[in-house]
Amino acid sequence: MATVTVTDASFQADVLDADKPVLVDFWADWCGPCKMIAPALEEISEELGEKVTIAKMDIMENPDVPGKMGVQSIPFLVLFKDGQPVAQQMGAAPKGQLKGWLEGEL
Repeated sequence: MATVTVTDASFQADVLDADKPVLVDFWADWCGPCKMIAPALEEISEELGEKVTIAKMDIMENPDVPGKMGVQSIPFLVLFKDGQPVAQQMGAAPKGQLKGWLEGEL
C-alpha cells in the first residue's frame, strides 16, 4: 500500500477517524531531509500496510493542522492511534531505524 496524501480538509476523516493507526509525515518540497526519507516511507508503507497507514502532509499547502500541532521542524513524523497522537519522531533517519521505531510503537 503506497503512502497517501492528507490535507487540512481530509485530516479528520483520514487520520483522526481512521480505523487503524496512521503515521503522518509532515514535510515540504524544499526540505532535503524530507526527500531523503520519502523512499523509505514508501517501502515501509508497502511492508507494514496492513498494520498502519502512512500519510504525507505538505505543511506549505496545509498550514492549519501543522500549526495546531506545533510543528516547527520537518521532517516530523507523528503516529496517531484512535485519533490521538501517541508517538513522534523528528528529523531524518535510515529506513531500518524508522521501521524499527514504528514497529515498536504499533
